[in-house]
Amino acid sequence: MPTRAITCFVAFLVHVAAVAQEHRPPNVLVIMADDLGLHELGSYGQEKIRTPHLDALAERGMRFTRAYSGSTVCAPSRAVLLTGKHTGHAAIRGNREVGGWGPEEPEGQWPLADEEVTLAEVLRDRGYYTAGFGKWGLGGPGSEGHPNNQGFDHFYGYLCQRVAHNYYPTHLWRNHGVDVLHGNDSFRAHQRIAEPLASESDYEGYRGGDYAPEEIVREAESVIDAHAENRRGQSLFLYYASIIPHVALQAPEEFVGMYPGEWDPEPYLGDRGYLPNPRPRATYAAMITFMDHTVGRLLERLEAHGMLENTIVIFTSDNGTTFNGGVDRAFFDSLGDLRGYKTNLHEGGIRVPLIVSYPAMVEGGATSDLLCASQDILPTLCELAGAPAPDGIDGISLLPTLRGEQAAQRRHEFLYFEFPEGNQQQAIVFNDGLKAIRKDLRKGNTALELYDLNRDPGEAHDIADRRPDLVASIARTLGGARAPNPEFPIPALDGDR
Repeated sequence: MPTRAITCFVAFLVHVAAVAQEHRPPNVLVIMADDLGLHELGSYGQEKIRTPHLDALAERGMRFTRAYSGSTVCAPSRAVLLTGKHTGHAAIRGNREVGGWGPEEPEGQWPLADEEVTLAEVLRDRGYYTAGFGKWGLGGPGSEGHPNNQGFDHFYGYLCQRVAHNYYPTHLWRNHGVDVLHGNDSFRAHQRIAEPLASESDYEGYRGGDYAPEEIVREAESVIDAHAENRRGQSLFLYYASIIPHVALQAPEEFVGMYPGEWDPEPYLGDRGYLPNPRPRATYAAMITFMDHTVGRLLERLEAHGMLENTIVIFTSDNGTTFNGGVDRAFFDSLGDLRGYKTNLHEGGIRVPLIVSYPAMVEGGATSDLLCASQDILPTLCELAGAPAPDGIDGISLLPTLRGEQAAQRRHEFLYFEFPEGNQQQAIVFNDGLKAIRKDLRKGNTALELYDLNRDPGEAHDIADRRPDLVASIARTLGGARAPNPEFPIPALDGDR
């Protein structure tokens, strides 16, 4: 073949590869923090905790100001994100265990059923390589809910949420096999001491050798490297479910040392669950800064391989700040004026950060007050990837908003929530800012509290008595927004249908 012909042919192949790359669906990185409150990032008003990488992500993308999690605790929030169904229709609605809390009990929570269609399954069918990392919580070893049975080609992390209470576990899971960690002895993640230990070094018994969040981010980096080397023409979906900042309070010393010693005049003794810690405030801040550090590493690795430009990055949290384990919400102003916290359906338990960065589509530094929630992530990514969304979902695509086409954006009439654990609760948030909540459903109390979030974001003034007509209408809407789930019953509501 003449030299000129060879040159033209090579140029043609390069052009074909470039066109294929241009039209290939974008890579996807979904990052879900664990118990991160609405105001615990700098881009959402935090003034004490350093989160430079996530703040930069917000500057490059869109920050949502009326975003909600799928639930107020771990497992159902993850199910909502991965299936696009709110907790009135989701298969998983609480943190139901398959065993007890002892160290010899089986690992895992109630498994996500085979028939549920996950985001990973949809994207894998679209041709993506799918990898999950961090905390799973939707099925233990050998169950139908195992991530490898729910669309993930690769998984590394904790299958069981109970095990994730300790950042120095004896092992993590790589797909169906155990990965033994080094220097980590088995110890209970909930301990209490009667008085402070003699020195900070005496608290070393609540630590270990291998820090699980470091092992998890290393695995994610290696998967990105392998993908860039071996599957360059295939789109990549990374689901990174960080276990931070869920207690116990455990962080690398170099990160704890970033924060002032005077923050912690007294140690935490474990009297409100989890593990004692000599510097509880500094350690909590250090955990969030370490999570921010891992986000930076993932973005840097994608950029090093030339993948970041064609990657949509979504960051959110599974619920609001916790109430136990030595976490000081007031010190960090974690939830601002919001009422409530993790495990309840007031705003503090379900309002969360949501950041979306995709320079090819999203204008940097943008904000949106669109009412949205975790169930919207699945249909958004389906539309972006050119994949059909599963039938029966509750989420809507946010793509018009991300494109800056607000007039074309479909909007939720309301967001629905229910929580079958504890005292059992139900809530609904309307697009116009009204919110109704039922508490103590376990006692049969179906009375509605009603709040106007536009005027009363802290839910301090119940206006239900002023609007009995509206309360009656909302009660009917609540009845039609859900279907009973026998695995997660709420007897006070299940008899309505």
